Formats: sequence, structure tokens, C-alpha cells
Amino acid sequence: MSQFDTNLDVKTVDTLEETDRKCPSCGGVMDYDPKSGGLNCPYCGHTEAIAVSAGEPKAAQELDFSSAENLDNCDWGTEKKTVICEACGAESVYDSLEISAVCPFCGSNQVMEAAGKNIMAPGGVVPFQVTDKQASDLFKIWIKRKWFCPKLAKESAKAKHFKGVYLPYWTFDAQTESVYKGEFGRDKVKKNSRGESTVETSWYPVKGKYREAFDDELVCATTNHNQSMLMGIEPYQTAENKVYKPEYVAGFAAERYSVGIKEAWEMGQQSIQYKLRGNIEGEILKKNQADQIRNLHITTNFSNLTYKYLLLPVWISSYKYKEKIYQFMVNGQTGKVSGKTPVSVPKVIIASAAAIIILALITWMCWRYS
Repeated sequence: MSQFDTNLDVKTVDTLEETDRKCPSCGGVMDYDPKSGGLNCPYCGHTEAIAVSAGEPKAAQELDFSSAENLDNCDWGTEKKTVICEACGAESVYDSLEISAVCPFCGSNQVMEAAGKNIMAPGGVVPFQVTDKQASDLFKIWIKRKWFCPKLAKESAKAKHFKGVYLPYWTFDAQTESVYKGEFGRDKVKKNSRGESTVETSWYPVKGKYREAFDDELVCATTNHNQSMLMGIEPYQTAENKVYKPEYVAGFAAERYSVGIKEAWEMGQQSIQYKLRGNIEGEILKKNQADQIRNLHITTNFSNLTYKYLLLPVWISSYKYKEKIYQFMVNGQTGKVSGKTPVSVPKVIIASAAAIIILALITWMCWRYS
């Protein structure tokens, strides 16, 4: 076993030990059903709950980051890989980052990589709660609210087949302690000899400490999808994650991470530091009844750093308008929609003209009554 597996104390995936759940009524392969939260047979409709062992953790465990940060790379992806279906023995070639799919020969949903010996399994999974039909309905509501989208596009847009996929994410917990130093300013409005209003700012030095704990700072662990679109369907309720079981991904695609943990933590740090700056600025302004801040320098120390590797649910689909394809995504847990839409040029012109008129009116009123 590699140093990574020993240090991180995580379970590994051995596909040949994971078997399809057969329907006791008809013998068909059962899939995970977002509506019931259990397994469902698409052939005869039989459903059953996902078994939970006594004493089994309910959610993914936090792992100590210090055991991972000495590793050069946590990405074991290769360009292509061969997977073996346990049900029929067929071999198929898949993208190196897919860890779950459906066998094209027999329909089995257990076609995870068989050759790799130490493939890190997700610690937890946030199961699908939104069905494909619900995702379709939410898309229709979403596109109707897009003001700049042409009316014809709203009326004719029909989503193609929805693909349910579990995408990989890292989450980080950390305690932060920051030391800051800068200046805050208080504004005072005065009128000059010509009656014109001017703003004078008095500046004062400020310094202090700020502590804040961050829980489940989310970092997407794949670069294969539109990042702005993925951010658009956040947030996820990651506290509702469940310990990873293959039953939760049965019938869905799942992707293995392509962003290693060290790179992910660098991204997580940037996000946390951005939030810290905003929070510290807010505290300075509030405490000092200030209007402005300048020359703010912040030094932050991180401690008690832990992480999780989770799979989060996404519905991916697209629609066509005037021979162009527009993709969108639906959060498989909350139903939040994000995507691209065509733009109506006349509506943009009208909105721009209205904005110019309003701005001109405000400027005139300020000049008139100053």
C-alpha cells in the first residue's frame, strides 16, 4: 500500500468486491432513487432502503490534513483506463476520471476501475434528492425568469436528456487567527465658497486581532466542467452528507478528482482569505463608525486543519435555440439552476437606454439641488 493510503487512513475501492444489488422480485439491477432515498428497480418498481450497519458513522469523517500535506500529488488519474463489469465480465474503456457508470453490455452499474489497487474512495456522498423530472420543471421556471432571454427561446426551450453525475469536491475545516493593521476614515461633507459639496476624510490608524472558524469550505475537485456554472448552483448542504456507499451512486455517473488536495487547499485558502478580508473590514467599519478603509494588511495563521473528500450531485443537460446548444446544471440536492441562455439584443438596448436615462436624471437632480 502507498504512503498516501497509510497516512490518510482512508478506504480504497476494490471494484471486484462491490456487487450490484439485485431486485428480489425480478432479478434486475437496482438504481438509487432520489425520490425515496433508497434503491429502486426500474423494471418492476420494487423499492428498498439502503442498509445501515449498527455502529456505522452517519457522515464522512474529518481527516487530518497534516498527514496529507507532505505528499507531492494526490491525483492518480491517467488519460484512459479499462474497467471491468463484475456482472458480465465485459471490459470497457472510460475517461480516467470516471469512477462509476453503466455497463453498455449488460446494464450493470458496477463498472468501477478494477485494475487500480489503491484508488481512494470518497469519504462521503450527498445523495440526489431532486429527480430528473423535478430538475426539468425547475429549469423551465429558471429560464422564464431570465429577462434578457428571447421570448421564443423561453417558449421553445426543451431540455434534452438529463445526466445525473456525482462530482468530486474537497471540503476544509480550519481555525484562523488573523493580525491586521491599516487605517480607517470618517467622511465629512462640506460646502465650498461656491456652494458645491465636497467630502473630506479624516484618517486614523487601526490594528487588532480577528479569529474565525471555517467549516466545510468547498473546493471543486474537477476541471472538466464549467466552473462558473458549478459555482452558480452552490451552496450545498454538506452537513447532510452520508458515509460513502456504492448504492448511492448506483445508476449514476461519478467522477474521480483531478485537482489534488494540496492544490485544492491553496484554492481554499484564497477563498477563506477573501472572506476574512471582508469580515475584518466590516468589523473595523462597525467598531469605529467609519466610512472607508485603506492600507489594510492581514496576516493569517491556520490551525486544526481537516478535510473530507465528497461526491456531490449534479444534473447536467442542454437545450437548443437557433442551432446553438446551451448547457445548464441543476443542483441535485437543492434544485438551484445555473446555465447559459441566448440574449435578446433589443432587450439589451432597451435596458441600456433606460439605465442611461436614469443615470442622467440622477445626475441632473444632484446638480439641481446641491
